[in-house]
Amino acid sequence: MTKPRPNPKKPSVLIIGAGFGGIGIAIQLKKAGYNQITLLEKADAVGGTWRDNTYPGAACDVQSHLYSYSFEPKHDWSRKFGGQAEILGYMEHCVRKHQLEPHIEFNRSVESADFDSQSNQWHVTTESGHRYTTDVLITATGQLNRPAMPAISGLDRFQGSWFHSARWDHETDLTGKQVAVIGTGASAIQFVPEITPKVARLDLYQRSAAWVLPKPDRPFTRIEQTLFQKLPLWDRAYRAFIYWKNESRALAFTRFSWILDAFAWQAKKQADRWVSDPEKRKNIIPDYRIGCKRILISNDWYPAINQPHLNLITEGISHIDETGVVSASGEHRKVDVIIFGTGFKATEFLSPMRITGRNGQSLNEAWASGSKAFKGISVNGFPNLFVLYGPNTNLAHNSILYMLESQFRYVISALDALSHYPGEAMEVREESQTRYCQVVQQGLSGSVWDSGCTSWYLDEHGRNTVNWPGFTFSYRFATRSADTTDYRFLSPEPEH
Repeated sequence: MTKPRPNPKKPSVLIIGAGFGGIGIAIQLKKAGYNQITLLEKADAVGGTWRDNTYPGAACDVQSHLYSYSFEPKHDWSRKFGGQAEILGYMEHCVRKHQLEPHIEFNRSVESADFDSQSNQWHVTTESGHRYTTDVLITATGQLNRPAMPAISGLDRFQGSWFHSARWDHETDLTGKQVAVIGTGASAIQFVPEITPKVARLDLYQRSAAWVLPKPDRPFTRIEQTLFQKLPLWDRAYRAFIYWKNESRALAFTRFSWILDAFAWQAKKQADRWVSDPEKRKNIIPDYRIGCKRILISNDWYPAINQPHLNLITEGISHIDETGVVSASGEHRKVDVIIFGTGFKATEFLSPMRITGRNGQSLNEAWASGSKAFKGISVNGFPNLFVLYGPNTNLAHNSILYMLESQFRYVISALDALSHYPGEAMEVREESQTRYCQVVQQGLSGSVWDSGCTSWYLDEHGRNTVNWPGFTFSYRFATRSADTTDYRFLSPEPEH
């Protein structure tokens, strides 16, 4: 005999992070009738990575119309690829329009979250000592929120200014200064061309070169913006066109990597055109398969590299002293300012929070041999926890917002199922998670990311815990709704 179901009761939800993931899921939860929503944000404003990265030239490398919510289109994007300030403004608009302000608590950096099997609830504690209890915990902390600083000795002795690009010091005037930039990742590709004309000398320390393609960017005309606004169908068609154009690139990354060779040829051609120094030109082209690391787009990177006062230094760094940087060969180069463009701790999902699930196991222990999550969202041993932008949901070819929207729908369908079992908790079955992760890893083997380079896609075990190995529409199909047979529903445990 099946037990009678009580009346559905919507659980309370606590969301960690007010970037694109947290704002988007909060909007969709409100629309679905979930009213007990709390968003905890560690900073004093919303925006996540778009609040933090204010370096000169900060912009998105996904087209504006696709790097925005499908349910909240913006018709008046100023250009094809949005800049940091415009993207942040869009996010702030979404918060105001959907009246999320009452749900957000700022300066609440989460220290720990513990699952209580007796109440089937999560107890969340912040660094400021605030405590929260919630039925469901959703993490929306992103993958690019914790700057990675290289372990270079002597930085504490340096007498000049230094900062990471994600914590740009706007008080430091670079005009006429001698500047060292360490790292040539996605951020450096954007800020180096912006600061090169100002500085007296720029020493660019490159560990490995990046493949850089032209950026098909330009401002939108007033006519185009008016068309987007007056003809919503035109706006949707334009978005669909961009989506399918980007989506077609998935084939190149996963199955037909020879397609990428044409792009490599294009990058080399650009370097030949703009960089006149043969030594620089040789060092600026990577020695690994194109696509193995993130492909970057820029129109002014190669012209900046070509500047005579920019020195491209490819040997390692020994240490930093009071006045400058000492390379591996012992050469000392005096600088006034050091800027780290060294990226983020992308594979350390949810660190440094301590998340403890059923049986007292921490997420760090569960993920000791690599991060694993069912559909990148649910983790065995951690009931009623849903991870947005979790393991193996990052993309190299399309908009992460498309992936997030797939996750919003999946999580809400899971919560709708949970509503029918008030007081219970849902936990993904270990066999479902194991089977799913095996399929993902099989999909990644033989992909271009598996071609032997070291990248931020790989964790310390060499396992790709970051990327999704296929089409985004296949992920959307896989996450169209939560299948309750993948989960077990747990009644509260009696007190011992």
